[in-house]
Amino acid sequence: MGVQEWTGPTVGDLAHLAPELTVAASFLLLLLLDLFLPRTVNRNLIGWLALAGTVAAAVLVGYQINPAETVSLLEGSYRIDDFGNVLKLVFFAGTGLVLLMSIGSLKREEITSEGEYYYLLLAAVLGAMIMASSSDLIILYVGLETLSLSSYVLAGIRKKNRKANEGAFKYLIQGGISSAVILYGMSFLYGISGSTQLISINEAVQSADMSLIPLIYVAFILLLAGFGFKIAAAPFHTWAPDTYQGASTPIAAFLAVVSKGAGLAVIFRLFYGVFFQQTLLRGENISGLEYDVFLAIMILAAMSMIVGNLLALRQKNMKRLFAYSGIANAGYLLVPIGIQFSVVHLTNFSELIYYLIAYLLMTIGAFAAVMIVERLSGTEELSGFAGLYYRSPGTAVAMLLLVLSLAGFPVTAGFFGKLFILFGAVQLRMYALALIMAATSVLSFYYSFSILRQMFMRGEIGETRGEKIPWTLNAVLWFCAVAGIVLGFYPQGILSELQNIFSVVGMDLF
Repeated sequence: MGVQEWTGPTVGDLAHLAPELTVAASFLLLLLLDLFLPRTVNRNLIGWLALAGTVAAAVLVGYQINPAETVSLLEGSYRIDDFGNVLKLVFFAGTGLVLLMSIGSLKREEITSEGEYYYLLLAAVLGAMIMASSSDLIILYVGLETLSLSSYVLAGIRKKNRKANEGAFKYLIQGGISSAVILYGMSFLYGISGSTQLISINEAVQSADMSLIPLIYVAFILLLAGFGFKIAAAPFHTWAPDTYQGASTPIAAFLAVVSKGAGLAVIFRLFYGVFFQQTLLRGENISGLEYDVFLAIMILAAMSMIVGNLLALRQKNMKRLFAYSGIANAGYLLVPIGIQFSVVHLTNFSELIYYLIAYLLMTIGAFAAVMIVERLSGTEELSGFAGLYYRSPGTAVAMLLLVLSLAGFPVTAGFFGKLFILFGAVQLRMYALALIMAATSVLSFYYSFSILRQMFMRGEIGETRGEKIPWTLNAVLWFCAVAGIVLGFYPQGILSELQNIFSVVGMDLF
């Protein structure tokens, strides 16, 4: 029997790849426009076109959502399924809001290549999309590097800013090391299985000879360390504060939400795809390897929650404060992954996505508020919020709603997101993890309410600057603030919809 050669993607395959192709085409179009448009043309045009491309791709992803259908492309290496589709919609929402808060807000004296800024954001979100849908180690790594390389450039795009240069350099060096560590871990999995596809690796891991178990542990440790860096989980978080502080504020928001979300998507698909045995779904005991893998994820989650919240207490720079808050939230988002699926708890994915959406809204909204305050007071420090209620009441009220959600105040999306994750941990008798989650959530109240104290209980410091606030920035701020509250009024319905879209039965992730 002859070997059947792969003839390339069909027209049907290209139709399923329409969202990715739309983003790629938008990237190329904007690159050419930036190259050939006269320098006198306002680069906000490229920003609006980037936003239009993002919205178009999101609509195409929405049309593909179908719980009954999973499409496998590139001989099983790329999957169009609702696990990836839901995450892509989250990525598009985050990227769209970042683009909107950037249009009209970028300072030409800081970012001289505005066109490059916009189309690199599209390249980064394309990498995140590939990561969410990959079921092959090679495709996954291509997506990872597409996102990473674009992010390195975006983090240092303020070329004349010393802090931006320092933060981007740290991000580049540590990011390069983490990518090498991930590639090294993947090489062990390939050596054990002889394949780069997750389904084949899973079969090889589950039936591996005892002599190969140490190599499987080494591969897991390397992968966990590498992706721990990508989501800024402690102790792999050291790049985040300096990078967030030095980067343009919208880029800091992008790294905090979209880049982190892509890393979580890979951790979910990769670690469940390789190490999960479905024994808990059948009510059986799990193997020692599977137990150790998900125990390590829970330890990483606990460390992130503790380290992130403790270090946030002493921060005076708002972007560094939100960087440490992001580290803590990486811990909260790891909990649904670490506690695993079981016969008594199947809502891990919907809990993860619900809290990721809540985190997206409160983080991007908070960064938008920082941009507005910086224009009003000339500083990104916490002191810049002093007397904000008297200078800009609307901004102060919107920030109040965001801070309440960030702190996990009842009847907000942040509160219910943490509550559902906490209940899941308790339901599976992970009492120590639940206790750490509850204690660190209380701890977050202190630095969250320090912002409110500055806004409402401090007098105005200095004169208000006369810089005009772009309407796009106010739109992002209020959308995130209101959506965070609205999301908290209907949490169970949203969780049910997410659960209907993604069925855990069969764990069809690869």
